[in-house]
Amino acid sequence: MLAGMDAVTRAAAALRREIHTPGTGLDRLRLVPTPLVPEVRLHVAEDAILWWARMEAAAGHRLPAPYWASAWAGGQALARYLLDRPRVAAGRRVLDLASGSGLVAIAAALAGAARVRACDIDPYAVAAVDANARANRVAVDSTEADLLDTDGGDVDLLLAGDVFYDRPMADRVLPFLERVAGRGVDVLVGDPGRGHLPEGRLETLAVYQVPSTEPADEEPVRPVRILRPSRRPG
Repeated sequence: MLAGMDAVTRAAAALRREIHTPGTGLDRLRLVPTPLVPEVRLHVAEDAILWWARMEAAAGHRLPAPYWASAWAGGQALARYLLDRPRVAAGRRVLDLASGSGLVAIAAALAGAARVRACDIDPYAVAAVDANARANRVAVDSTEADLLDTDGGDVDLLLAGDVFYDRPMADRVLPFLERVAGRGVDVLVGDPGRGHLPEGRLETLAVYQVPSTEPADEEPVRPVRILRPSRRPG
């Protein structure tokens, strides 16, 4: 745990330097409104790949891919859903899985959640959640942890934006979501159709057309579904 805390502390220091260092290049972080969710501002990179390359060169070693430095379509749609329907999160204990930038967690807090926990395995993402929560003046408890072999803990609402981005991740995440839902927790997923989600095991609640801000994405707008695990009769 100490090593993990050290990693988060180092990541937080690096992000503070990046946030407060002047610069306007494509490889700089900027605090900007999120396209589909302008109520929330995020520290994002104009070009996350260039930012990543520069930071790795400065560090002298490999760093995790900066998924937190872009506003992914699945997270944008899920955040919009929460703000459009604040009763979904209001007064509840919320867990945002694979939080990345913290966009979904921040939206839950703005919607009136009683407690919001954001979880990610990347220490830079944990640091980014903290920075973005401060920028939006909300309270979010960020944690570096892999929860996929647990039952999700003490929560009423579990949120997962864009977690089916490859087959290995999908194979771990879906059983976790179904296990959490099976004990009575509400589970919501934002998915932009990356092709790794088994049809029939989740049902659609809403669809959003989301402006893309993702690196190397050739689609200017993505349809994103808001889903929940199917409620099988039993």
